Amino acid sequence: MKLLLDTHTLLWGIGNGPLSPTARQAFLDPENDLFFSAASYWEICIKLSLGKLKLVSNWNQLIERELQVNTIRWLPLEKTHCRALVTLPFHHGDPFDRLLVAQASVEGMTLLTVDGNIGRYAIPTLW
Repeated sequence: MKLLLDTHTLLWGIGNGPLSPTARQAFLDPENDLFFSAASYWEICIKLSLGKLKLVSNWNQLIERELQVNTIRWLPLEKTHCRALVTLPFHHGDPFDRLLVAQASVEGMTLLTVDGNIGRYAIPTLW
């Protein structure tokens, strides 16, 4: 299964956060292809700069190491992802989450997220 990790899912997955048993199993299952979006990296950087997120000083190195260790692939933001936002309903006001929904839709991925609002979109989610 192709799984797109929501921002909190990656942070919780690499930091022993409160993943559900299903989410943790999916995160650790080597049969799943895990993806981390440029939109999530952007969200982390924005929230750090605003003081809305606190991470260790070497957070970027930790994320890079975890992407390699867990074979998590980088998902760049493409024009097709941005165009999908035009027709996406406004079930969710968070621009980062909307980008993740658009990416999951275009790429045929399941979004690994605890966010119940994302479940209102026509994409598969898992938690």
